[in-house]
Amino acid sequence: MKIQIGYDFVYNFPQDTPMILTTHVHYSRALDVLVPDHLNTEPAVPVAAWRDDFGNWRNRVVAPAGRFHLWARGVVKDCGLPEISLPFAMQHDVQDLPEDTLMFLLGSRYCETDLLSEIAWRLFENTPPGWARVQAICDFVHNHIAFNYQNSRPTRTAWEGFNERTGVCRDYAHLAITFCRCMNIPARYCTGYLGDMGMEPPYGPGDFAAWFDAYLGGQWHTFDPRNNIPRIGRILMARGRDACDVAITTTFGPNCLESFQVVTDEI
Repeated sequence: MKIQIGYDFVYNFPQDTPMILTTHVHYSRALDVLVPDHLNTEPAVPVAAWRDDFGNWRNRVVAPAGRFHLWARGVVKDCGLPEISLPFAMQHDVQDLPEDTLMFLLGSRYCETDLLSEIAWRLFENTPPGWARVQAICDFVHNHIAFNYQNSRPTRTAWEGFNERTGVCRDYAHLAITFCRCMNIPARYCTGYLGDMGMEPPYGPGDFAAWFDAYLGGQWHTFDPRNNIPRIGRILMARGRDACDVAITTTFGPNCLESFQVVTDEI
């Protein structure tokens, strides 16, 4: 299948303001990109790009004072099949993990392993290690947090999500990531597009989504505690330790976000 992706953001800035954007399809899907999702701006400004330490492609701009429109459209091919589960994927002993996975065992800005470690072991110590343990974590988080856009806030941590029991997809991902790390399973935060392909209506408004990867059986595997079922057409944009590493936009000054639209539709 072919999936059209894209976004439209409109800001209003009181003064010239630097921005960082993390909005491109991840390089791991480069061979699937049929129409590149180039960043466009109105008014036109210079765009600089670089690859960050996690391999994500980022843009830098200086938004001029006043109304500033950013948008992109692209097309990505996808197999059109639900994601695959590998229930026999094993959990590695820490001493056997590759060095590049070790940072994803540690606490981070939104994932307080020190606060949740005792709780994690109490909840999941008796689950089978490996895929079944990660799935048990996803099942718990899926049932523990009630999805509610109205209760979203950008500063909520895994500890706060556990106690408040409400939030959006990033809150589900942060809590599940933290539990995995507490159980010595490397876990990294992912963000990208996730449409409604294969789902029953009614369909919600388009938005970016958050999920996570867990390292099992010698490779990274996708888990989604918010939806907690295999999905079709997930398109990765960026990954890191938590949402702090992969913010869609970061603005270095006051601003007003006037509109925000995301497109991810089968064509």
